[in-house]
Amino acid sequence: MGQDIEVTAEPAFNPENSNLNAGVYLYTYKITLRNRGKESVQLLKRHWIIVDGLGRREDVQGDGVVGQKPRIHPGESFEYTSYCPLPTPSGTMKGSYTFVNTQGQQFEVLIPEFYLKDPGFLN
Repeated sequence: MGQDIEVTAEPAFNPENSNLNAGVYLYTYKITLRNRGKESVQLLKRHWIIVDGLGRREDVQGDGVVGQKPRIHPGESFEYTSYCPLPTPSGTMKGSYTFVNTQGQQFEVLIPEFYLKDPGFLN
């Protein structure tokens, strides 16, 4: 079932809202969730694993995404944009979403790892 939900991420460095002197690097990311299956699903929860450039890990869990628990019908997609502050100019994000299908069965969908990197940072 989880393979019927396609997750894509488009991260970007946000220099306008970063404060490099204070060590705050802000990244935005756009997530697209596509339902390639044959039944409607609803996103219930998220679990992010965020690792900064020094290897420090932070787990972020919560209900829904951006205040919503979207229902995604077959052939449809849902997009949202959020952000992640880091204390280093690079890092990674990955994790999982918990969905429920029309029979009430919950299942996990992995979020593939993607990189957060200030393009002005060498290395």
